[in-house]
Amino acid sequence: MPDSPLRNVAVIAHVDHGKTTLTDQLLYQSGMFRTEDLNKLAGGQHNLVMDTGDLERERGITITAKNCAITYRHSDGADYRINLIDTPGHADFGGEVERVLNLADGCLLVVDSFEGPMPQTRFVLEKALEIGLKPVVVVNKIDKPNARPDDVVNEVFDLLGSLDAPDDALDFPVIYASAKNGWATADQSKIDTDEQPDNMFDLYDAILTHVPAPYAEGSSRGTAAGFGSRMEALAAPLQLMVTTIVYSEYVGRIAVGRVTAGRITAGQKVTVINRAGEGSQQRVVKLEHFDGLSRVETNEVAAGDICAVTGLDPIDIGDTIACPDRPEALPAVTIDEPTLTMSFRVNDSPFCGQDGDFVTSRQVFDRLQRELQSNVALRVVRDEGGDAFKVSGRGLMHLGVLIETMRREGFELQVGKPEVILKRPVEGEEHAGKLCEPIEQLVVDCPSECQNDVMALVMNRKAEIVSMDPKAGAGDYIHMEFTIPARGLIGLRTRMLTATQGRAVMHHNLLRYEPMRGDVPTRPAGVMIASDPGQVMPYSLDRLYDRGIFFVKPGDQVYEGQVVGEHCKDNDITVNVVVNKKHSNVRASGSDDATRVKPARELSLEAMLEYIEEDELVECTPKHLRMRKRILREAMRKRESRAAKG
Repeated sequence: MPDSPLRNVAVIAHVDHGKTTLTDQLLYQSGMFRTEDLNKLAGGQHNLVMDTGDLERERGITITAKNCAITYRHSDGADYRINLIDTPGHADFGGEVERVLNLADGCLLVVDSFEGPMPQTRFVLEKALEIGLKPVVVVNKIDKPNARPDDVVNEVFDLLGSLDAPDDALDFPVIYASAKNGWATADQSKIDTDEQPDNMFDLYDAILTHVPAPYAEGSSRGTAAGFGSRMEALAAPLQLMVTTIVYSEYVGRIAVGRVTAGRITAGQKVTVINRAGEGSQQRVVKLEHFDGLSRVETNEVAAGDICAVTGLDPIDIGDTIACPDRPEALPAVTIDEPTLTMSFRVNDSPFCGQDGDFVTSRQVFDRLQRELQSNVALRVVRDEGGDAFKVSGRGLMHLGVLIETMRREGFELQVGKPEVILKRPVEGEEHAGKLCEPIEQLVVDCPSECQNDVMALVMNRKAEIVSMDPKAGAGDYIHMEFTIPARGLIGLRTRMLTATQGRAVMHHNLLRYEPMRGDVPTRPAGVMIASDPGQVMPYSLDRLYDRGIFFVKPGDQVYEGQVVGEHCKDNDITVNVVVNKKHSNVRASGSDDATRVKPARELSLEAMLEYIEEDELVECTPKHLRMRKRILREAMRKRESRAAKG
């Protein structure tokens, strides 16, 4: 293929604003693929091509950043190659966004035509502006009946102004799109008329017009790298920043990144410089560039392009592949620190080893070490004793996805209650000497009749209101913004949906660290704990009908110390759910009525992590999720309680 003009574009947005759907439509309309071939690759909740992982397709969200290369023939007859980078939209996976934005020269900022900019929109846009990317704003879902495109564009402008964006970024182009229906237009007057387009050619034109080629004259990315033109970048010594690691059982680690300067060739000797500044001489075995959804072997990749390098080991995210004669490391990518931590430990329950293949602490630790190679926002520290690990991440979903992935791979483990990571700033920093906690920006959109319920629930968790006003063009919806401690968010979503009958929409993002705001309410109800092991019997659940709600159903196997239900009062009680009715020939009036068994409440993994208290664990196996007390035997729990009281 000839050396065609190149564009590197990141697609960024808040969760569920349509990034991946938009990327899929660009693939379908590129002319590179037969529709039937892409349909075979699509799947999951939204029938998408770019969501490839099982969890992504089940949950309908993007978890890991991915890139593809589209060859697009413009109406002028010229061929362009567009590297598209699809990024996650959820705040918990912000580490993926931070590292892959360095691959791009411009970005498509996708915003929902009703919701407008949300907390994660601010986060990703701020990161894009920091490295000099200028946005092309795509107002998506424009065919919604409650769409308010003019208000949304004004809100994007206000957001850019609050982020101190440069003047040229404030003069952003706007594309109106319905990614689901496969059309986009730059002319707002065509949205509700018969002239509405049936393609996304206007979006392609906007990319080619407003996203600069790598190191184009006057481009901010080129200026930041110290190059006035692409010729200067090509003449410089090789520099390539590794942003992604792909693992293959056949060839080992594959480093993916953008060639910042010079050229890289297959078989070339290079120097790999790690984050500590240490260099090692290695040789490139195989070189690939991206073509469509796959990688194609090539002999050379020049400055500005994205490639995959095989044969380098050791190699890690953040390392620089440099010229061996004049090795110089690139500045490391700055990743925001984790805000939430929890304890991972080996499964020591009575049912240990029944479901999983990997149950030892060595196997769990090795798996966590492999995860660290690609999950840059994760931290793992081994506790003294070796059977437990402190695993820290961006949020509950970030850690929950890791646990769910390990379950599906055959691991058994137990995890404790999530805890926020506290800091004590040193002299010279803000709030020096005070114990500080992460504060999040919380945005809630709800009908006006739910406003009081939302306010009562949020303010009870030490939140402070920032603003509250009617949502422009959204009828009776109220838009509220709060600052709230991160620990106040644990368990909030479930209670919010219950209090508003599922009509409230809430999103949050890390804002800053502030001094502790006081105690946050814990779980209001106690739990019912199994006193005996065995099979759950309907007769037992019938006897305990008025004691609360159960998490188990007849036929389930339980063990002593397992949490089997929620008590209707605020204290924990021990119950026997395995006793069966004694059989006899005597019949009495009223004693043989039909057994009453409440339907079991089924909790997801994230719901269990939000539910448990400090003295409880969640047991995770490939087939089961169970909650249990840390100390299984009742006598030992009472002894521990007496010792704690002194």
